[in-house]
This record gives sequence, structure tokens and C-alpha cells, in this order.
Amino acid sequence: MEYRAGDLARSLAGHDRGNHFIILAEAGEYVILVDGISRTLEKPKKKKKKHIQVIYRNGGVPATDEAARLSIRDYERENHLK
Repeated sequence: MEYRAGDLARSLAGHDRGNHFIILAEAGEYVILVDGISRTLEKPKKKKKKHIQVIYRNGGVPATDEAARLSIRDYERENHLK
């Protein structure tokens, strides 16, 4: 599976299971994730690739935390999640 910066992913394991994140970068067997709320651009989350699932190929890395929140919120609204 290819993990690209800007893609939307869902957590499959851990205390954040089911939450949506945006991939900032790929680092070996890990990806760096943000959601704009608890995991900001200043404090991203590092998670193993096997514990996430890419669900949407967005393509653009958010410039701000608000942009990350809005991107995730828009996806959830379009797909009737949450």
C-alpha cells in the first residue's frame, strides 16, 4: 500500500481506533498523522502503517490545524460518519 502525504486515514488499532487522521509524512514503517484537534501540526502522532487504513486520496497537506479539521469534517459529513 502506498502512503502519501495528504491522504486521509482511519486508525485500526489503539485508543484512537476509528478516528480519522491526515497523513503528513511517511517514515520507514511509520506514518506521521494529524487531526487538527488533539494531534496538531506542532504535535503529530507517529503510528505504524499496519495500524492505519488509507480511506481517501486527498492529495493536499493541510497548512493549518483548522484546514486539517475541516478536511476530516467534510469527509465525515459526505460519508455520513459521526
